[in-house]
Amino acid sequence: MSNPLFMPDPTPPDLAAILADTTPADPPVRFSLRLEDWLTVLSLAVLAGITMANVIVRYLTDESFAWTEEISVFLLVVLTLSAGSSAFVRRLHIRIEQLADGGLPARQRRFALAGDAICLLFFGVLTILLGRMALDEFNWGDTSPAIGVPTWWYSMWLPLLSGLITLRLAGMLRRTWGAAR
Repeated sequence: MSNPLFMPDPTPPDLAAILADTTPADPPVRFSLRLEDWLTVLSLAVLAGITMANVIVRYLTDESFAWTEEISVFLLVVLTLSAGSSAFVRRLHIRIEQLADGGLPARQRRFALAGDAICLLFFGVLTILLGRMALDEFNWGDTSPAIGVPTWWYSMWLPLLSGLITLRLAGMLRRTWGAAR
């Protein structure tokens, strides 16, 4: 007699059925989430490519590309902000689902409004601070240690991406406020 816990399932799962059951549709938004999705995919692809190139070069020559660390850190920040923007709109960000999705619809709406307002405030302030940081780096002429390029080349994208999240959150707050009044 065979133990069913250790026997592989002879029929592979239908991937389309699994994805159809678990992938929620994008919420209705004025501007498509494709920008954030493509920026996320491209950032991850470039990050994986330069990291793999650095690993191969380090393995073959015992040296590494100095520029890969700077670019990798920048791409990780871009990846985080672009993926975060689409995660907020899709409500896939980190939250306590027992509170956010539990209870009556009025309670869910209050929690959604509070969460959206707090995140909007945070990213609004972050956009201002990142803009000031980029402006300071531009004014002071800071350069990166490995490549020697101006650091504002990296940091100018941070307030733009944070501003994108702020706009997305403002749209979510407006939609949540207008829904089921």
